[in-house]
Amino acid sequence: MNMKELVEFITKSLVDDADQVQISEIEGEQTVVIELKVAKEEMGKIIGKKGRTAQAIRTILGAASVKLGKKAVLEIVE
Repeated sequence: MNMKELVEFITKSLVDDADQVQISEIEGEQTVVIELKVAKEEMGKIIGKKGRTAQAIRTILGAASVKLGKKAVLEIVE
């Protein structure tokens, strides 16, 4: 499972309308940027109270990226 699939799995598990989840991956030499778009009404579920859910997803992504030797960054796009 790559990082894009990992974020997709976590995100689709959190939201009600999984069809609205869009994930794109921009890969550089040292860094992988994962852009996440969800429906506007689902944004609160992804960010969570005080950003805790988003931070948890970023932590998991960071741990997975160490294995690949690259830095991963999660961008939540409105």
